Amino acid sequence: MSLLELHDLEMAFPLGRGRARRAVDGVSLTVDEHQTLGLVGESGCGKSTLARCIVGLNKPTGGQILFDGRDLASLSRKELHDVRRDVTMVFQDPFASLNPRRRIRDIVAAPLDVHGIAKGAERERLVNEMLERVGLEARYATRFLHEFSGGQRQRIGLARALITQPRLLICDEPVSGLDVSVQAQILNLLTRLQDELDLTLLFIAHDLGVVRHVSQRIAVMYLGRVVEGADADELFAHPRHPYTEALVAAVPVPDPRARPTDEEIIAGDVPGGVLAPGGCRFHPRCPRADDLCRRDDPALRELGAGGHRAACHHPLGDAVGVSGGADADASPPAAV
Repeated sequence: MSLLELHDLEMAFPLGRGRARRAVDGVSLTVDEHQTLGLVGESGCGKSTLARCIVGLNKPTGGQILFDGRDLASLSRKELHDVRRDVTMVFQDPFASLNPRRRIRDIVAAPLDVHGIAKGAERERLVNEMLERVGLEARYATRFLHEFSGGQRQRIGLARALITQPRLLICDEPVSGLDVSVQAQILNLLTRLQDELDLTLLFIAHDLGVVRHVSQRIAVMYLGRVVEGADADELFAHPRHPYTEALVAAVPVPDPRARPTDEEIIAGDVPGGVLAPGGCRFHPRCPRADDLCRRDDPALRELGAGGHRAACHHPLGDAVGVSGGADADASPPAAV
């Protein structure tokens, strides 16, 4: 059963003179209850903006955010306040998202105070239990944020996000600034806590290898749109979009002989301008692009069993020049 559904979600930031930056542009996603959806893409693709829309830090300019059937995008501030007990978020940089002037017990207990869940001895008990659950000793509660390592700070951020026993946890690049060994610890901790607490996760990262470790299903985002979605194993074994293929090739492997070839590496960066390229948004960087790609924007369409979808006129596995573009354009937008 779906816990979170996004339907044609849009987030545009006005820039003046009638211009706007469309950071999220018609995204449809489904996150099943008690499972993890990984959302992956380069920096600047709109992943964090999408996450901030879900938790209410950004007000979407279009579309729906259905959490357990309720449209979060249409709720009042008070109604959204009540929902935030069930929908929480772990940010990329805990030192920037947590108050360094407060002691750890007050940082972790802040959601308890805001929602009026516990006070006094009960508040202290819940904080101590949560610190121990994320792998920290209860005695750390009296310390300050600067006394901890990066991995420990992320555990503190995780404790704060879980203290209200949420149903949906959004993790926005939670391990990108950590050493590889510490990344593995945090990922294993998330997997264990998901089982213990019956959590549903939306896990955002730019590293497909990290996302694969925790996700049952993966959606690939590029320049405000989802360009491919599939079960994790299927996406790694049979990527259909050239952008996904490049991300898979970029996953570090121990064998230096398995480095990506020049053909598997995409050139350039995510465009930073106000307007997205015409046609397929990936065509300026795509080795398979032709006139059709430069002219027509492909819709997300089903290309394989198990709901494997991709938005590409010339998906991998098809011969270049054999296009499904006409059928794709006639199809309604699909949810990943």
